[in-house]
Amino acid sequence: NAYDIQQELRKKYPDLKLDTIIGSVRDSRKIFKVFDEYRPEIVYHAAAHKHVPLMEDSPCEAIKNNAMGTYKTAYAAMAHGCKRFVLISTDKAVNPTNIMGASKRLCEMIIQAFDYKIKEGKANEIPQLFTHGMDDVIVDPKVTEGLKNAQTEFVAVRFGNVLGSNGSVIPLFKKQIEAGGPVTVTHPDIIRYFMTIPEAVSLVLEAGAYAKNGQIFVLNMGDPVRIADLAKNMIRLSGYEPEKEIKIKYIGLRPGEKLYEELLMDSEQDKMAKTAHNKIFIAPPMQIDLEKFYTDLQRLKDSARHNSDEVVDVLQEMVPTYHPNRRVRADHTVVAATGNTALFSREEIAQKLRGTEHPAEEG
Repeated sequence: NAYDIQQELRKKYPDLKLDTIIGSVRDSRKIFKVFDEYRPEIVYHAAAHKHVPLMEDSPCEAIKNNAMGTYKTAYAAMAHGCKRFVLISTDKAVNPTNIMGASKRLCEMIIQAFDYKIKEGKANEIPQLFTHGMDDVIVDPKVTEGLKNAQTEFVAVRFGNVLGSNGSVIPLFKKQIEAGGPVTVTHPDIIRYFMTIPEAVSLVLEAGAYAKNGQIFVLNMGDPVRIADLAKNMIRLSGYEPEKEIKIKYIGLRPGEKLYEELLMDSEQDKMAKTAHNKIFIAPPMQIDLEKFYTDLQRLKDSARHNSDEVVDVLQEMVPTYHPNRRVRADHTVVAATGNTALFSREEIAQKLRGTEHPAEEG
């Protein structure tokens, strides 16, 4: 993706001074090096594992990448004089039923917790939850001085699905139609909010311009779309008749998935503030016990680093609105060996073991 964007920008804007740098938000040392060298004024933080079912199976990776990656990047921004930090959030962060949504809600809490400390003039008191041997960097006089004078304005922008983006349903349906079907829909009543890529980008840029006080901006996504209707329309636009020429198959909700997404929590409904833009609103700030929050975040980080199942319980404590909808895949077994992992159904395992001296056992 970075390569594709680089080529597109070079073609459209040949005189643009452009640097394309690869790194991980999980790597504190790399992030600090980039901020120290480039001193960006504005950061749009979109890096995250966003696929709901995959994160249900790998909750520790969601925490390492989404939550701790945000923490490390926001900390580096604050320590290096960044003026504005815009977190790209999601409607799945509202009353989350999945790990991905809960991890993004935690990201919203992190930037608001940072904002509280900045407003108190105590950003240097924010715990340095780092790895990668950062001791020499975080005591650097430039960094400590940067924290004492930190003025970074943090903001989160929360919105729904973007048509045509990576992992969205449109490319999937297109592939399924080209293959002759079936088009798979999780549930006949499932609905989602959508906006186009240009609309999402322009609203995110504008919301970034309003950034202050750790606010959470909520984008007006218009009316929700029934996914089954979207599938039927795409089939018709491709020149086929739904159900007759291209079948629609309902496969059931995936782990952590909701029938509908919400853009606001109940506590936010009556406290929304307007902005100069009729599609951008401001959610009320959260009340956070900072001392407990940072202590719990340390527990969460340690659980994720040790790949412990405890990570889900700690996350649930930290995000009270998180109500897991996790279903155990009892019909599959994961078989792992050095360098290889395979997924087999019980029936497949039974077939492989049939006729050997180790017959398959129930359970």
